[in-house]
Amino acid sequence: MSLIPSIFGGRRTDIFDPFSLDIWDPFDGFFTSSLTNVPTSARETSAFANAQIDWKETPEAHIFKADVPGLKKEEVKVEVEEGRILQISGERSKENEEKNDKWHRVERSSGKFMRRFRLPENAKINQINASMENGVLTVTVPKEEEKKPEVKSIDISG
Repeated sequence: MSLIPSIFGGRRTDIFDPFSLDIWDPFDGFFTSSLTNVPTSARETSAFANAQIDWKETPEAHIFKADVPGLKKEEVKVEVEEGRILQISGERSKENEEKNDKWHRVERSSGKFMRRFRLPENAKINQINASMENGVLTVTVPKEEEKKPEVKSIDISG
């Protein structure tokens, strides 16, 4: 057991472990006490709420890519709410703990996540598609073609 407290959830490792990231934190427990009034569901959501999502726009579509490693497609939901709000959500369950298990580190997040994006007016809501491969969710939102003003040529007399 280490003589140095950990900032990673109070877990302790061998003080002589050269790869240990455990350091003494004088504020350990100071901020967590302020979370006692926060509902458990909100604390769980915040653990995984920052699912990393990229949003790029091409001439044809808006493309969202979300890192959701370890999740199956059944554990992720893609929805459009209130007309133009794209919502990506899901949940990563905690790993089952056995009575005789001895954990050395727990760094992978678990819990619920939800991200919402307001789609622009040119998004084709009824043609959105999503796919998942190698832990990356890709949501493609096609864009309506930009309507160019019709130019009418006028013949010049004379």
